[in-house]
Amino acid sequence: MSTKNNAHVVRQALLLGLFSTLGPFTIDMYLPAFPEIVERFGTTASLVQLSLTACLLGLGIGQLVMGSLSDVHGRRTPLLISMAVYVIASLGCAFSPHIGVLIACRFVQGFAASAGIVISRAIARDLYEGHELTRFFSLLLLVGNLGPLVAPVAGSGILAFSSWIGVFVALSLLGIYLWIMTKWRLKETLPMERRSPSNFKQQLRNYGTLLRDRQFVGYMLAQGIMIAGVFAYVSGTPFIYQNIYGASPTLFALLFGSNGISLIIGSQIVGRASHRISERAFLLFGLWMALFASVAVLIVAYVHGPLFTLVIPLFVFVASIGMTSTAAFPLAMESQANMAGSAAALLGVIPFLLGAVVSPLVGIAGEDTAVPLGVIILATSAAAMLAYFLLVRSGRTAEQS
Repeated sequence: MSTKNNAHVVRQALLLGLFSTLGPFTIDMYLPAFPEIVERFGTTASLVQLSLTACLLGLGIGQLVMGSLSDVHGRRTPLLISMAVYVIASLGCAFSPHIGVLIACRFVQGFAASAGIVISRAIARDLYEGHELTRFFSLLLLVGNLGPLVAPVAGSGILAFSSWIGVFVALSLLGIYLWIMTKWRLKETLPMERRSPSNFKQQLRNYGTLLRDRQFVGYMLAQGIMIAGVFAYVSGTPFIYQNIYGASPTLFALLFGSNGISLIIGSQIVGRASHRISERAFLLFGLWMALFASVAVLIVAYVHGPLFTLVIPLFVFVASIGMTSTAAFPLAMESQANMAGSAAALLGVIPFLLGAVVSPLVGIAGEDTAVPLGVIILATSAAAMLAYFLLVRSGRTAEQS
């Protein structure tokens, strides 16, 4: 590949990566403000965590809708509308009069943000396939994973001179910027002849076809269940680091943001070595890596070990997510060129729906123990491993016999 082509690919990855960061920023940027929001509304930690759950539900359900719409109407139009809705919902969060309104606005905000995630991935499949898709997707994740790294630090910085309201005002400004980028910089990548008919039943049939594909479902569940474990980590660590270990909002943001580095490491290892080591080998290695790291987290949580003994295995656990996500996506998408939006939507919706279920469970035993976090990420790691062996590995064995 020429230097000119390399530069073009990098520019594409930077642009699409900006839309991928919208999800992490929407999820992570207000995390350092959790204790402040609890105090502001006179509510409980569980209800504030429910606002995260609402956002995850919106992100999950929205991807199903936006993925289908992008297969029918192209990539640009649904993205433009979604960015406008995102701005309005972010301002609604900022000026919510009570916790119920905040939860509702967080759902709408997540729904709108989902377009950035699913459509950017569908565009990647429009443009690339095979190992080129793996390498491009790793570049996309390199940019997108800066979101978890930067978002809590940015949120903490805003909280240093403003209240939690400032966080949502900043998110509305991000939405305006992305609307401008969509309008003036993003080209349509889905030609009319490749678009799906504007037929609701046909869209349902597309999803039915994908869900009957054993290999696709196996990769989807392996990736989705693993990422659900990360959402448990996202929901639990604001209280674990700050309430149990006494970390300041700034230290929490640094510790939390450091795991953006681990995501980048995991994804870039796969992207750079995919031409030498198969994506399936990376996926299996990442699943084993997550299993061992989650066992270590549970042990540390049970004995209430020092903070660094918890941070290290969590760093490894999150790195395994970067590895498994980068490997599973191209494997699942390789035969879905005509349903890229719908396939990307299913790959995106499962993590958020499962994450919405497990996130509130982290606080089920109160704010003074990290044991539920250890139990949940161990359970998700084991379940992802089981999905891989029962659906992907056994399916390939059946095909070869």
